[in-house]
Amino acid sequence: MFEKLKDKLLSGEWLTLETTPAKAASFAPIVERLRALDLPRFVDGFTVTDNPLAKLRYGSLFAAVKLQEAFGKPVLATLSMRDRNLIALQSDILGCNEFGIRAFLAVTGDSASLSDQPHAKGVFESNSNELLSIMRSFNFGIDYAGKAIDPAPQPIYPFAVTQSRTKNPASLMRKIAGKIEHGAIGIITQPVFSIADARRLAEIFDEARREFKDERQNARLIVGVFPLTRLKTAQFLHAHVPGIEVADSWIAALSEANRLSAQEEERVGFELSSELFHALRDEGFAVHLMCANRFELAAKLLTSA
Repeated sequence: MFEKLKDKLLSGEWLTLETTPAKAASFAPIVERLRALDLPRFVDGFTVTDNPLAKLRYGSLFAAVKLQEAFGKPVLATLSMRDRNLIALQSDILGCNEFGIRAFLAVTGDSASLSDQPHAKGVFESNSNELLSIMRSFNFGIDYAGKAIDPAPQPIYPFAVTQSRTKNPASLMRKIAGKIEHGAIGIITQPVFSIADARRLAEIFDEARREFKDERQNARLIVGVFPLTRLKTAQFLHAHVPGIEVADSWIAALSEANRLSAQEEERVGFELSSELFHALRDEGFAVHLMCANRFELAAKLLTSA
């Protein structure tokens, strides 16, 4: 399952869909929505977020198990350095291995100051590169202290994230190179809003991976796409979500459409999103679709011409 997904990544055919658990004691409603829309038929796999913006949600690892069992598609479970120390991270990865969850998206995590839980504090023993190093160690059959794991875990597939725009390409290149150095086989960008931004990121990424002469030179860029059909969503992402910059041209187009009608706003936003999505696919970019659980919108995009 995971080797097939890795082959998709290497070929540029990769297409995954993000899911975000609710603050609920069951993940079943999301599974049923995905099934009703037949979305698993259109994607190669899924990701599950891990308490984004430090807001309490159903656990990402349990959601990954539910998704993978329901659809037989590989799932990348997000793991945050914010909520677990190095012991808990390793323990969770080991336990997941027996349940077939073997792909992880390593993130440092949003600040606990954003949380909806009073007095919550972040752990943050290190950043996501250390989590990538843990997974790399596990793939050599040893824990982060260098001690043997017996029996050794089945292969683990580490992924990471990166910003999508920068005023300092050299700095971004070094950050990407660091993630590749620590074992990331794929790096998912924050949403892009132009094909030009995707091309620039690809150039930076290719320069970063050329530093490596071993299997790490096979790391791949995965471009994030967030279909926007509401001005309010665009403004919120731009102002409040770390690492996301919505293009001025999109905000201007949505603002103009919003003054006309909600229907025009929806139409213009979908047209912009669809054009970008298909342009990226046509140019052979691996794509990760983020939709804030607006799965009906994702289905419309995936089935559009």
